[in-house]
Amino acid sequence: MKTRACSRRSFLKTSAFAVSAFSTMTCTASSAKDPNFIVIFCDDLGYGDLGTFGHPTIRTPNLDRMAGQGQKWTNFYVGASVCTPSRAALMTGRLPIRSGMCSDKRRVLFPDSSGGLPQSEITIAKALKAKNYTTACVGKWHLGQLPQYLPTAHGFDSYFGIPYSNDMDKVARVEQKEWENPKSEYFNVPLMRDTEIVERPADQTTITKRYTDETIKLIRANKEKKFFIYLAHNLPHVPLFRSKEFEGKSNRGLYGDVVQEIDDGVGRILRTLEKLRLAKNTMVVFTSDNGPWLIFNELGGSAGLLRGGKGGTYEGGMREPTIFHWPGRIKPGVVTDLGATMDLLPTLCTIAGAPVPDDRALDGYDLSPVLFEGKSSPRDIVFFYRGTRVFALRKGPFKAHFITKSEYGSDNEVHHDPPLLYHLEHDPSEKYNVADKYPDVIADIKNEFNKHLDGLVPGEDQLAGRLE
Repeated sequence: MKTRACSRRSFLKTSAFAVSAFSTMTCTASSAKDPNFIVIFCDDLGYGDLGTFGHPTIRTPNLDRMAGQGQKWTNFYVGASVCTPSRAALMTGRLPIRSGMCSDKRRVLFPDSSGGLPQSEITIAKALKAKNYTTACVGKWHLGQLPQYLPTAHGFDSYFGIPYSNDMDKVARVEQKEWENPKSEYFNVPLMRDTEIVERPADQTTITKRYTDETIKLIRANKEKKFFIYLAHNLPHVPLFRSKEFEGKSNRGLYGDVVQEIDDGVGRILRTLEKLRLAKNTMVVFTSDNGPWLIFNELGGSAGLLRGGKGGTYEGGMREPTIFHWPGRIKPGVVTDLGATMDLLPTLCTIAGAPVPDDRALDGYDLSPVLFEGKSSPRDIVFFYRGTRVFALRKGPFKAHFITKSEYGSDNEVHHDPPLLYHLEHDPSEKYNVADKYPDVIADIKNEFNKHLDGLVPGEDQLAGRLE
């Protein structure tokens, strides 16, 4: 039996989701006083796009070092395979279906969307405010561009970034050759400071560097306080941009240049923490919102040995390269247990001593026993949503696909009965259907699927509405 983070948590073992009725109990946590948190979230970075995760030509020495000093998680998932619902899952610790941040009509929010993350949701920033954290969001938000949905309305003291994807607000049809050598003026995206637009179109050739500069500025300004910084890069989402000093630096071409600039920024942030003597009191998490955008060929990334990419429910769409770093606190190593971005809210709250929301269903688990004590992860289930429906479900090493469909395209859905079944520890590339060998496993997964649906209360669709 897996060791649980809290004494009463064992009763949740058979549940498809964790209801946080345990927020007032004593859980395993860091002994560090007033720890800081930095979550670095990339956009469309593939499982195989970092040196430490196996890419042969993209050089990521800072992330490689970060992984060596901390924990590299090889089975870490996001809440959806596209931007908006994935980010909602990270911020709230809940599947996007619960907050209405997924839809079968529009897969993400657009500049003309009328909806966004509801005020009723509790973000990581809101939760940490209970312990007087200074909170800042830097980079891509994509949870609503109207004032009532911006980071400053969801617990963040400040915001600096582009409120949605960097390919939106196109001024004209962009041809393929222009994707290969894009210009910032092709995309009239706004750069915002809190609730005001300060630059339009945003100069995307310097955006990665400026996000890193802003993060370092925030660290320096709050070195005597406890802080939570959410750094969400707009890249390597297409269109790809990098600053002049990174042009031609990577053997992987433009895409590699972009990733290597992100890696350089990670190094600058880690060195700042070390210089200010904050490294031993700051947990840094690095991951991405979904897999590579494969329809753009070499302009997109790589899922490595995983099948599929952004937009789909095969592993490449939702399993992400993930690193936890906290020198002297986190037990170094490679973690092959299951984890997910939804686990960050209860984990950070537990470490900070902040109450975990207990008035709603949470889908996240406290991972602090894994991070600090080397115990097994409490997570054993992952739901693979596409829009408002579960297309696949992983329990332990097995993953069942009930519905399959290409990431993007006009092909019809294929419904599978019995579902396709893959043993992911033996077959991470999802090549070999073993459904006929494990009828008991399929029955168990179907039972988990039905239990999940029985207890599910969907939120009102926030993505379908448009501004008039």
